[in-house]
Amino acid sequence: MSLADFFSPINIEKLKPKTGYYTSHLGMKITAYETDFPILEEDSFDVAIIGVCDDRGAINNQGCALGPDYVREQLYSLNEGSYKSKIADLGNILPGHQLSDTYIALKTVTTELIKLNILPIIIGGSQDLTYAQYMGYEDLEQKVDLLVIDSHFDMNEADEDETIATDAISYLNRIFLHQPNYLFNFSNLGYQTYFVSQDSLRVMDKLFFDAQRLGEISGAVHLAEPAIRNANMISFDISSIRSSDAVANGNAAPNGFYGEEACQLCRYAGYSDKLSSIGFYEFNPAYDQNGQSAMLMAQMVWCFLDGFYNRKKDFPMNPKSDYIVYKTSLQEDGHELIFVKSKKTDRWWMQVPYPSAGSKNERFHYVPCLYEDYQLAVSGEMPDLWWRTYQKLN
Repeated sequence: MSLADFFSPINIEKLKPKTGYYTSHLGMKITAYETDFPILEEDSFDVAIIGVCDDRGAINNQGCALGPDYVREQLYSLNEGSYKSKIADLGNILPGHQLSDTYIALKTVTTELIKLNILPIIIGGSQDLTYAQYMGYEDLEQKVDLLVIDSHFDMNEADEDETIATDAISYLNRIFLHQPNYLFNFSNLGYQTYFVSQDSLRVMDKLFFDAQRLGEISGAVHLAEPAIRNANMISFDISSIRSSDAVANGNAAPNGFYGEEACQLCRYAGYSDKLSSIGFYEFNPAYDQNGQSAMLMAQMVWCFLDGFYNRKKDFPMNPKSDYIVYKTSLQEDGHELIFVKSKKTDRWWMQVPYPSAGSKNERFHYVPCLYEDYQLAVSGEMPDLWWRTYQKLN
């Protein structure tokens, strides 16, 4: 089966502004599926845009299935950045007979694109599609670091179903319980404590997962960069943005990230050498005002692309000459901690040793961190990130 069988083409004429596209607009740069499906070969494209028109898993947000084309309309009218882009738009995955059929389609497409070294940008649709995005890694035989940008933990108990279908407030349970288990780490950015039960927080703590409260990173978005840099896949729920900046969601709330903060998070995501897929979910044009939320979503995708085309390929330690190694000892037991800093980007990593029964191929695991973590170690304290990572490696 060809990947083209999963997609329906898009009508560019409906998306064009009355004056048409300028030569600098992305609408003139993107290879879109109008009549002929783009030829997908290894490195033929850097990025592929995928619309998923299914909202059967949405909770209080029916209508988000219509979102992809509204985002495209705004995205295509933005100018290309200072790079030569190779972007394909594969069109829309239409709802399958069952919700699980849509999942299988998205899973298959995600797997094949990653194998071809093409990064999927998924525009939904409801956030339960994150589960399908995650399943796309199942056949790749690698551990996955998942990061979700959301004001909630979507861990509600779902009805037991013989199919893989779930919903937008329960999909994390499906991911955590999925067999085979290839989830190494889960991170949440921007949760709001009054939306999260204490039981859920205890589960996060028990599993050594990472969660950063909105109040910790709002106004200091750079604190979220290491968690983003550590992720293989990202799921972005537009309801994590405050309603004054993104009203197009049935669950929009007064507090959340500012629009420019959302764009900065997306640029960090694009800049990450490790990231291999990203999904934007829950945008509902029925609630939009004058296309403002659609434009914000388009600018978020643009910022992701800008980061992507400015990647530096500086994952340590290759070559070693590009990095500075810092060593520090803790006060209590004299335990030595090792940090690595890139000369190219000034980004930091922390070296965490595998336990004796750990990886046969590697002695150390490098986890992205902040300069502040190094300062904490210099003062004699063990960074919490080091301990949680060591427990997961164990």
